[in-house]
Amino acid sequence: MTPAARLQAGIEILDEVIASARDDGPPADIIVTRYFKTRRYAGSGDRRAVRELVFRAIRRSAEVPASGRSAMLGLAQEAPEFLALFGEVRGPAAIVDGEQGSPARVIPAWLEPQISRLVEPGEWPVLLDRAPLDLRVNAARANRDELLGQFPGAEPTRISPWGLRLPFDTRIDDHAAFTDGLVDVQDEGSQLIALACEPKDGMRILDLCAGAGGKALALAAAAPGAAILATDTNRSRLSKLAPRAVKAGAVIETRLLNPPHELEMLADWAETADVVLVDAPCSGSGTWRRNPEGRWRLSPERLDRLVRVQAQLLEIAAALVRPGGALVYAVCSILEAEGEGQVTGFLSGRSSWIAQETPIAAGRLTGSGRLLVPSQDGTDGFFVARLVRPC
Repeated sequence: MTPAARLQAGIEILDEVIASARDDGPPADIIVTRYFKTRRYAGSGDRRAVRELVFRAIRRSAEVPASGRSAMLGLAQEAPEFLALFGEVRGPAAIVDGEQGSPARVIPAWLEPQISRLVEPGEWPVLLDRAPLDLRVNAARANRDELLGQFPGAEPTRISPWGLRLPFDTRIDDHAAFTDGLVDVQDEGSQLIALACEPKDGMRILDLCAGAGGKALALAAAAPGAAILATDTNRSRLSKLAPRAVKAGAVIETRLLNPPHELEMLADWAETADVVLVDAPCSGSGTWRRNPEGRWRLSPERLDRLVRVQAQLLEIAAALVRPGGALVYAVCSILEAEGEGQVTGFLSGRSSWIAQETPIAAGRLTGSGRLLVPSQDGTDGFFVARLVRPC
C-alpha cells in the first residue's frame, strides 16, 4: 500500500469506528482486525501503519468526529506530511477550500466538570498515553522474581506485589508462562483492586460483577483456600471464566444472575460474605489509554444510567456482607460521581458502616476512598474504597 492508500484505509476504518461508537458496537481493535481480513494484499507493515494512524486520530478527538475524513484531516493538519497525501492516487480526495478537521481535545467538553478535582488539567493528556502491558503472576503457582527474567524488558510493577510490566507492544500469547497459566494479562490497577480485598484462605469472597473473571482469578491466586463465588448478569462474559480458571488451576464457583432478582439468587450468601467486591460497570474513563474511543461512547444519559446501576449494586452488596465483613467498591473511573460520590451516598444512609484504609501504597485520598491515575501512579485510573460493616 502507498502512504496515500494507507491514509484512505484509515479513513474507512474510522468511519466504521464512529458508527460503532454511536450504535454501541464492537471496539476499534476488532474493527481494524476485521477490515484487514478481507484485504489480504495489505502486508504486516501496512496493517501496523494504518492501525497507528487510526488510533492517533482517535486519541486526539475527544468528541465524536463528523466522519472518518474529518478525524484524519484533523490529524493531518497537525502532521503536514499527511496533508500532501490528500488528492493522490488511491488516497483521500483533495482538500477543498475551507475544509477543517475535527478539533483536538482530551476530554469531551460536557464531561470536564465531572472529572475528579484531584486530577489537574495538566494531567489530562496522560490519560491518553499508550499504556504498557501488565501481567499478573499467578501467586499460587509461580514466583514473580523467577519469572522476571523470562520476559525481555520486564520490570516489577511499582505497587502490586504480583505484577510485571512489559513494553506496550510485547506479544505474550504464545509464551509458555502464559499458556501454562503462570501469568495473565491484567493492568496493575486491577491487581490492586484485588489487593484491597485482603484475601485470605478460609474466607468467603463474592465477586459481584465478575465479568470474564480477571479479579476473581487474582483473588483465587492470592488465597487458594478461599471460597470464591463469581457472579454476573452477562452470560457471554461470565462463560469465559471457567476455562481461564482451569488454566490457572483455580477453584472458582460461577453463578449467572437475573436482575432484579439478584438477592433471591444469592440467598445462600446473605450476610455471610467476608468480602464482597463490587467492581461496578462504569464510564471507563480510567481506561482511555487502552480504549480512547470510549469517550465517543459516553453521553450524559449513559453516565446517569451507570451511576444508578452502581448505587443499586452497592445496595445488593451490603445485604451480603457479614457483620464485621467488608465491601470493596471499585470503578475504573476518574469521575467524581462514580467514585467518591457513590461512597458518600452509601455511607450517608448507613452511619454505622465505616471506611477503612486500603493496603494500597499509592494514589490520592479522596473522601472515603483512594484515587489512582496514570500520571502519578502509572496504572489505569481507578477509584477504590473499602467499607466495613459493624459487628
